[in-house]
Amino acid sequence: MKQKQRIHFIGIGGIGVSALAKYYLVKGYQVSGCDLVASEITQQLSEQGVIIRIGTPEQTRCFSNVKKTHDRENFTHWVIYSPAVSKDHPERIAARKEKIPEFSYPQALGELTKTHFTIAVSGTHGKSTTTAMIGLLLTRAGIDPTVIVGTKLKEFGPSTNSGSNCRVGKGKYLVIEADEHFASFLNYWPKIIVLTTIEADHLDYWKTLKNLLKGFQKYISHIPQDGTLVANKDDKNIRKIISSKHNNISAAAKKVLWYSLKQKEASTLRRILKVPGQHNVSNALAALAVARILGIKDVTSFKALGEFQGTWRRFEIFKLSTPKPYTLVSDYGHHPTEVKVTVQAAREKWPKKKIWLVFQPHQYQRTYYLWKNFVQVLSRLPVDKLVLTDIYDVAGREETSIKKKVSSEKLAEETKNYKLKTKNFDILYIPTLSKTESYLKQNLQGGEIVMVMGAGDIYNLTLALTRKHPKGRIKT
Repeated sequence: MKQKQRIHFIGIGGIGVSALAKYYLVKGYQVSGCDLVASEITQQLSEQGVIIRIGTPEQTRCFSNVKKTHDRENFTHWVIYSPAVSKDHPERIAARKEKIPEFSYPQALGELTKTHFTIAVSGTHGKSTTTAMIGLLLTRAGIDPTVIVGTKLKEFGPSTNSGSNCRVGKGKYLVIEADEHFASFLNYWPKIIVLTTIEADHLDYWKTLKNLLKGFQKYISHIPQDGTLVANKDDKNIRKIISSKHNNISAAAKKVLWYSLKQKEASTLRRILKVPGQHNVSNALAALAVARILGIKDVTSFKALGEFQGTWRRFEIFKLSTPKPYTLVSDYGHHPTEVKVTVQAAREKWPKKKIWLVFQPHQYQRTYYLWKNFVQVLSRLPVDKLVLTDIYDVAGREETSIKKKVSSEKLAEETKNYKLKTKNFDILYIPTLSKTESYLKQNLQGGEIVMVMGAGDIYNLTLALTRKHPKGRIKT
C-alpha cells in the first residue's frame, strides 16, 4: 500500500504553524514536527497523532530517517518552518541536502489562499478575535468554512480541551489571520481583506511606521478586481493609506466597505456581546460587514456574535479559590495599546473591584522601540497594582546591543517616576514568574481581579495558578 505523503513542521508549537499542521493532518497527510519546548499546543497535536520531538536539533534528530534509501515513500515530502527559523537552522540545512522542498509558514498558507475564496483579517490589533468571530459566524450560517487563526476557539475543538486554532470545512471559504510581521501577509491573495487597526509595531522588521504603511498598501493591492476591502473608519492610519494618491488598491477593489463605532449597529452589539470592551464592538462590526458581503442575514450574524464566548488567551476568565477567592484574566496582549484597551475593558466590567495587572513585556526590541509609549500607558492604567516581570527574550530575534539598553526593572522605575504626574498605585518589579506566583499567593486578600498579560511564557503563570501546569508550579 502506498504510504501517505509526509510533511514536517519546524517550530510546530507556534500558534500559526500548529494550525497548518492540523489542516494537513485532517487532509490525510502524515504530519511530524519538532520544537524547542513542549507546550499545551504540542501536547494537543501529539494526542491527535502528530509525531513530535522536543529539544534542540541535536537532541531531536528530526531528520535521522531522511537517508538515501530505495523506499522514497519514507522521505519527508515537504518541510514547513516558522518565519522565526533561520536559514542556517540544522534541520533546514538537512532538508536542503536531501532536496526536500522548503516553505515558510506564510508561503504554505499563501498557496491555500490561491485555491480558496479567502477572507484575510489584518491589522496591528484585533486580528485573532475578528478572525474567530468571522469563522464562527460563517459556521453558524451553515457555510462550513476552513478557518486558520492565531488563537483557539472552544467551538473548533473537542469539548475536553480549550479548543482549536484550525477548523477544516468543506465549503469554498478560507478565513485566515494575516500577520504583518516579516511581511508575511504579502504571501496571501485574499478576495476580502479586513483591516482592523494599523499602529507602529514589529519595528525590528519594518524600522519605521512609514515603512509599515507602505507594506500595508502593497498588501491591499492583492485584492482582485471583484474583491472588497473592509476597513475600520475609526483608524487614522487606515484612512491614510486608503485615501493616499499613492495607494495600490486595484481598480475594481476601489470597493471599500467602511465600518465604524459610530454606526447604529454598534449599540446593538454593545448590548449583546459577551466579550467586553469597545475594541471588541469594533471587531464585531468588521465581522458583520463581511457577513453582509456574503449575503448572510443580520439576524444570523447577531445571533452568532451574541453567542461568541471569546478565545484562548483573549480576556479568558477563570474563577479561582486559592489562596482566597479571586478572578484571573489571562490575555495575550503585548502592545501598549492592547494593554490599555484590555485593562480599560476590565475596569468597565468590574468598576469597583481591585485590579492587579501582571505584565511581561514581549521582546527586547519591541520594548525598546515602544519605550515611551509603554511608560505613558502603564503609568495611566486604571489599576491598583502593577507587577512587571522580566522581558521575554525571543530566541534568535534579539539584538545584543538593545538588550543592554532596556529592562523591566528600568521600565518599572521610569513608570513610577512618570505616574507621579497622574495617579497613585503600586508598581513592582518581580523578575521571575515563580516569584510572581509566590507574591500573589502571599498577598491576595480575596475578591481581586488579577490580569496576567503578555505573549511570552507568562502563560505558564496562568497554568500554574489554574493548576494546569504539569508540575503544579513554574520553574524559578
